[in-house]
Amino acid sequence: MFAAIFNVDGAPVDHSRFGVAGYDVESIDRAGHVAFVCAKAGPFSARGEAVGIRGLGGLFRIVGRVRLDARDELRSRLPDLPEAAPGEASDPELCLRAYAAWGDAFLDRLAGDFCFVLWDGSRKRLICARDQLGIRSLFHAEVGGTWFVSDSLDWIATRAGVARDLDDTWIADFLTVGHSLEVERTVYRHVRRLPPAHVLTISGTGITTRRYWRLHIGDPLHFRDRRQYTEGFLDLMSRSIGDRLSVGRVGIAMSGGLDSTALAACAVHVTGDASRVVAECLDFDEFESARERHFSSLVAKRLGIELRHRRGDNLVYDKQWWARSTTTPEPSALITTAHFDRDVVCERAERASVWLYGEGPDNALTFERNEYLSWLIGRRDWRRLAEAGAFYLRVKGLAGWWDTLKRYTGRRHPPDDSIGVPPWIEPSLVARLDLERRIAGVTPPGGVGAGLGPRHPWRPEAVAGFSNPIWPAVFADYEFEESLGPLVLRHPFLDLRVLEFMLSVPTVPWAREKMLLREAMRGRLPDEVLARPKTPHDCTLPFGSGLPGLSRNGSLDRYVDVSILSAGSWPGHRLRGRVLAVHVLDHWLATRRTDGIGSG
Repeated sequence: MFAAIFNVDGAPVDHSRFGVAGYDVESIDRAGHVAFVCAKAGPFSARGEAVGIRGLGGLFRIVGRVRLDARDELRSRLPDLPEAAPGEASDPELCLRAYAAWGDAFLDRLAGDFCFVLWDGSRKRLICARDQLGIRSLFHAEVGGTWFVSDSLDWIATRAGVARDLDDTWIADFLTVGHSLEVERTVYRHVRRLPPAHVLTISGTGITTRRYWRLHIGDPLHFRDRRQYTEGFLDLMSRSIGDRLSVGRVGIAMSGGLDSTALAACAVHVTGDASRVVAECLDFDEFESARERHFSSLVAKRLGIELRHRRGDNLVYDKQWWARSTTTPEPSALITTAHFDRDVVCERAERASVWLYGEGPDNALTFERNEYLSWLIGRRDWRRLAEAGAFYLRVKGLAGWWDTLKRYTGRRHPPDDSIGVPPWIEPSLVARLDLERRIAGVTPPGGVGAGLGPRHPWRPEAVAGFSNPIWPAVFADYEFEESLGPLVLRHPFLDLRVLEFMLSVPTVPWAREKMLLREAMRGRLPDEVLARPKTPHDCTLPFGSGLPGLSRNGSLDRYVDVSILSAGSWPGHRLRGRVLAVHVLDHWLATRRTDGIGSG
């Protein structure tokens, strides 16, 4: 955890208000009107993840969580500066050197997972930045001329004296779709979340917020030799994983599916030592058809890595969750499994300090065939169109066309329920926030969404998906998981170099059934795994009648008509999730923190 306090009126910061056991408070300038707070060094310090205060040249200071990609390339572009040792500089120190060299343009040259606050003593201003995809969180609030910035929502809400009024819009979104539809909002009306790819600058003359990066995908990558696609992908994955490794072993959260097993194969290749790679697979008897144990065991044997199987059926819902002491910074369904998750995280941390997750390919390699072919027609690129059509006909094969025929001629089944405003939401709240219209265009859970920003000409769904506010919510869940034990989670497929490459390959044929990954892993993973189709896990929430009674406190009544909720039975999977959200909110309202930092 780290934080910054800035009294823009020049008054000194009162250290006694913000220091707690296990945390340091340090004045950053001579006048004492700027202070940084950070956790004291602990036993865990994975490369680029330790929180501490760094300085450069007596003018620049930084505090934050920083892990950079392409460090060597960045170092080679930086001029030599006094008091800097390029070969030894930490990632936060590289940020300082980049700022000293390029000023406000320094963020254009940084990539990775980061959130930090930088003090420029020469211009008397704070520069607060969050990484491009929002893997790390950053919050800010202002009270009476004092600015607070932190990666901990709890710290701002409980230590900074910020008003704790609730944000009704955030809560309405949570109750209807499970996450906020506006990235900037938090559960507290007076605390804001810095959006991904944004920088907030605070000085005595005012504040500015600007977006410093956008996902830009130009024309498709066209190579004469098909091997250039797979070789290019493997090269970028090797760089990505290399930037995310720490000393010692690395863990893979590995199912028997393609994405995580490809991650394991690439990790073995990069380390050159299979004994440095460990994996864990969750097995669910409910999903026997998925056969995760079988496929993951095939991969582990092929790669020579250590694999542990963990029974997952008993980890998906804690029947005593409301009686536990763990809390979450904002209402979250993660509270219903946190007791189990803590044990899992701590056991994983004993095996490796860094764990790699396979988020990314399902979204980046969305198969948008019609959009791509229409784009080629619009450009009158008949040669590429003919090549794409012929290639698609060949790779799909007779079995693929037979499946398509059955899909179009078979009976269509409507979904179990739609995403709409649940009937128990307080009518006055629905009317005041116009909730029906607000969520009308929301994509179902698991979808990537469309219509977010300008429509991309040939990759509209995939590109728009990475602007969907569900991503910051997903990363916030991962950050909570990290808070349960001494490990760090990293996402190699979301390295910007890898992500932009996956989005840039021609959709036909490389995005069909994630052909890019299947071809890249040819000879590296068992053929049985490469031939395995995508196997979704669409489970029913297991809580049954095992929910606590609602406390019926006045705060909950502002949002929910409990009489309607209690009177009906709600069998649909999504509606059951929304029922659970009411209980999660009720628990959070009754237990929200008032006395400290973290999730306890």
